[in-house]
Amino acid sequence: MRIDIVSAVPQLLEPVLNASILGRAQESGRVEIVVHNLHDYGIKKFRQIDDTPFGGGAGMILRCEPVFECVEKLQAERSYDEILYMTPDGARLDQATANALSLKRSLIILAGHYKGVDQRIRDLLVTREISIGDYVLTGGELPALVIADAIVRLLPGAISDAESALSDSFQNDLLDCPHYTKPADFRGHQVPEILLSGNHAAIETWRQEQALSKTRARRPDLLRKEESK
Repeated sequence: MRIDIVSAVPQLLEPVLNASILGRAQESGRVEIVVHNLHDYGIKKFRQIDDTPFGGGAGMILRCEPVFECVEKLQAERSYDEILYMTPDGARLDQATANALSLKRSLIILAGHYKGVDQRIRDLLVTREISIGDYVLTGGELPALVIADAIVRLLPGAISDAESALSDSFQNDLLDCPHYTKPADFRGHQVPEILLSGNHAAIETWRQEQALSKTRARRPDLLRKEESK
C-alpha cells in the first residue's frame, strides 16, 4: 500500500510516521508513506498557498492552485483509489471505514489548514471526506495521522499478533472487554478467577458478556446499530 499525505505543516507528521507500528510497517515494506509539503507548490516568490475568502469573513482558505498541482502531479505518476480530505464536517471515521480503506492500494490524504479549503478542491478532487469527531483542530495533520494509523495497523504483518487487531473494539460493533496481566494480585485487587481457570470456552463466554455489558452501558447506540441490520 502507498499513502501520500499533502500538508501545509509536514513537520507535524514525520516524527509520528517514523515511530512505532507506522515506522516499522514502512521499514518492512508493507506500506510506503510519502509526505508532500504544500508550500513546494505555492504561488510565485512567497509560495503562497492561502488567501482571504470571497465575500469577506474571518480566516484564510487554502487556494486551488497548489493543491491541484500537487495532486495532479501524483496522479500522473500512479493511479489512486481514493483522495481523502480530513474535515470536521465529513463522515465520522469508524472501524468499518478503516477496514475498507486498508484494502486499497493507494490513497492521498489531504490535511486541511486554516479555515478550510476552496470548495472546488472538495468538488473536483476529493472522493471521500472524513471527520475524526465533532470538534475543530488547528489543521488536518492530526486527523491524517489518526486515519493512517487506523489503516496501517490492519495491514497483514503490520502488527505481530494479527488476532489482536481483529478483536479490537468496534470490529464486531462491541467495545472490547477488560484485560488483565501479571500479577494476579495487585495491592489486594484480584484478577477475575475465570481468567485463571484455564477453561477457554468459559473465558470466551465471559469476555463476550463483559463486552456486551460495557457496550450497553457506554455505547448503546452500537447495539441499536447492530439490531437494525
